[in-house]
Amino acid sequence: MAAGFRATVLRPFLFIQEVLAEARLHAEEAGGLQAQLDSLAAVIVTQAPLVEENRRLHGLLELRERAPATFLPASVIRPGTPGSESMFLLDVGSGEGVRVWDPVIMREGRIGLVGFIQQVRRGSSIGLDWSHPDFRASAMSEDGSVFGMVRPVRGLFREEDRLLMDGTPFYEDLPPGTLITTSGLGGVFPRGIPIGMVENVAGEEGGWLKSYWLRPVVETGNVRHVLVVRADGLAQEVLDTLGGPGNPPASSGPVGGNDPSRVPGRSGP
Repeated sequence: MAAGFRATVLRPFLFIQEVLAEARLHAEEAGGLQAQLDSLAAVIVTQAPLVEENRRLHGLLELRERAPATFLPASVIRPGTPGSESMFLLDVGSGEGVRVWDPVIMREGRIGLVGFIQQVRRGSSIGLDWSHPDFRASAMSEDGSVFGMVRPVRGLFREEDRLLMDGTPFYEDLPPGTLITTSGLGGVFPRGIPIGMVENVAGEEGGWLKSYWLRPVVETGNVRHVLVVRADGLAQEVLDTLGGPGNPPASSGPVGGNDPSRVPGRSGP
């Protein structure tokens, strides 16, 4: 019913919002385009030796090359109706290769996780950001030493929505300011997307587990332009072919045994 309502009664209004969003996008990006191109050229020059070194190491360790990710730029349209505060509309859909569960990241300023795609139509899609109650992300510290599961906690006001990292080992300490990123476990989000920064300890569970409050990298109210991440190989764990027969796969879980679970409702790899 909601999809039919958007495709009929709300279609003119959503079309106007889409046109205005695209015009604003073009106006804002024109001024900074040259600076971005200069920065990109510098990155390409400095990364070329690292790419070649990475290829040689893959050959020595007999690892499979990970499928390259594809990034689709999109403009965000907020429905603006009660109950849809954690949802957003994108102007790309199945016609551009968008699929359900594709990650969505911020592309303004610092890169960070926004959410994921929930529904896809031919020329548009609907996503949920990290403040939605159904959002879950398998996460780790930036150095990969501590793993856990990140979920939202609704505040008294929407501006007070926060992220909580559960399931971290009790004996591990994450100091304030530690960057938390996606771990790549569960097959939804690729490894290494920033989620938030540790603020303080939220609680301890029986001397076995700890939880931490996180300050999100992305403020959902400021999201206007995003990238939809597409990669066929993201569901496979990193190093899952390490060393051939006789060695445990990388997906056997992090140190401490707290293997984060999949996102509820997710089936398949």
